[in-house]
Amino acid sequence: MRMWGRKRMWAAALLTCLLPSCASAPTPRQPRPTRTAAATPTTWPRRDVLDLALQAYQCGRARGYFQQPTLTVIDYSLPSTAKRLWVIDLQRRRVLFNELVAHGLNTGETMAHAFSNRLGSKQSSLGLFRTDETYYGRHGFSLRLSGLEPGVNDQARDRAIVMHGADYVSRQHIAAWGHLGRSWGCPALDEAVSPRVIDRIRGGSAVFAYYPDRDWLGSSPFLHCDARWAKEE
Repeated sequence: MRMWGRKRMWAAALLTCLLPSCASAPTPRQPRPTRTAAATPTTWPRRDVLDLALQAYQCGRARGYFQQPTLTVIDYSLPSTAKRLWVIDLQRRRVLFNELVAHGLNTGETMAHAFSNRLGSKQSSLGLFRTDETYYGRHGFSLRLSGLEPGVNDQARDRAIVMHGADYVSRQHIAAWGHLGRSWGCPALDEAVSPRVIDRIRGGSAVFAYYPDRDWLGSSPFLHCDARWAKEE
């Protein structure tokens, strides 16, 4: 346990210094975009959510789940009208994308509140995922996700929970209906940006889906890494 305690202290120090938003100093000013380059997003996830996402990523990376230093954070505690998905380049310490993302039909309307791992639930799942292979399906260019948390999201492959574009994820849909449309549990994106997001995160990066669910927060092996795997080893 002493060894794991030292590892935890080291990981905490690493994560504190990893990203500009985790430090006391302000985020460095991004250069102004040129006419030929898209602006770099400057909005970050809330500190408490980002800390949990980094903690889960660090644990998953130590276990060999991730092949690239890219972290996608989804904050389902925010309304669907907010840009609540972030793709973060951990090496360069910057947000690559900050986008709208839909939740499941039975997870809620504007606000998410119910999550499931069950087949046929049409609900979103929480926890840590790994991005896998891409394919072309009825929603076009799509990305398969593997849930890494038993009983929480490990049915993602069987449920066909994938990242894809959808016409009901847009500012136009929000203007017409007051909220985004809903998926059958997939984190669906705006069709205008989904190919670029998917191409950037595919092939072994981390996706962390957050909601303040006490049971999950208290039992996730990736949020209690030392205690969970110290016993197994």
